[in-house]
Amino acid sequence: MTRIHIIGGPGSGKSYIAGKLSKMLGLPKHELDNFFWDHESEYFGSQTPPVKRAEKLNKVIGQEKWIIEGVYHSWLEESFRQSDYIFILKTNVYVRDWRIVKRFVLRKVRLVSSPRKENVKTLTDLLKWNHQYDGNNLVEAIKLMKPYKDKVIILTKNDDVFKLFKKRKKSVGK
Repeated sequence: MTRIHIIGGPGSGKSYIAGKLSKMLGLPKHELDNFFWDHESEYFGSQTPPVKRAEKLNKVIGQEKWIIEGVYHSWLEESFRQSDYIFILKTNVYVRDWRIVKRFVLRKVRLVSSPRKENVKTLTDLLKWNHQYDGNNLVEAIKLMKPYKDKVIILTKNDDVFKLFKKRKKSVGK
């Protein structure tokens, strides 16, 4: 049984790590943005009602195996509790800025698909939010994870997570 929760700021590499781990370990992955944002709404930026969001989350964490990734924390205590591993990505803020801008451009020129209707204002807002994330949201998330600190692994280099699971696979195979 492997349940992994990945948290980090925008552009920190959560989706990349979740995708690679999903293939490597054979685990289904879930993006919290798909729970938080109401993609069925005709209005960009509409949030899924908290009750419906909780239902979606509970359906996933009730499964034996999963990877959950996102920037959120305040409504995820049960996910933290159920996790076998909680990875906190502490990627440099300027690296995250670069990734956010790169992703925006790739979506605008349609090299990468996106359900989001982004524009320069939403990009600017995300970059501003990115710069306050570590000092606000991440601090609060870490406080919420205190009871589960034995499961928390803080990473500054995203590839370290893959090394951990490669070591684990080797030790299990012996």
